[in-house]
Amino acid sequence: MSRIIAAACTAAALLLSSSAFAQEGDVAAGETVFKKCSACHNVNSDKSKVGPSLQGVIGRQPGIVEGFKYSKAMVDFGADKVWDDAQLTAYLANPRGVVKGTRMAFAGLKDPKEITDVIAYLKTFSPAP
Repeated sequence: MSRIIAAACTAAALLLSSSAFAQEGDVAAGETVFKKCSACHNVNSDKSKVGPSLQGVIGRQPGIVEGFKYSKAMVDFGADKVWDDAQLTAYLANPRGVVKGTRMAFAGLKDPKEITDVIAYLKTFSPAP
């Protein structure tokens, strides 16, 4: 019985450590993934395009970039939230499912690695927490 418990603990530790490692993301790969976003979003300046600038997005409240006209759905969604890894992961996977009524036409990123990588890339344009 103790061997089963030890094996289960070892498996859980390996799973947790590998998922923690995977959550760090690859910045260079994220830059490539961001090309899917760059037609509408900018990270190199605070100027908005069709979508708001994502410069400084990590830790920012959704729906508040000055001068950008957000949907009511996004403003309401962001009222008590900040963009962190968890919020961005859910949103990037299914924007319309997370914010019903968003004007963002992008269907989402289906590959969890792409999401992790693009978040790592976005972090390079956001102040450290």
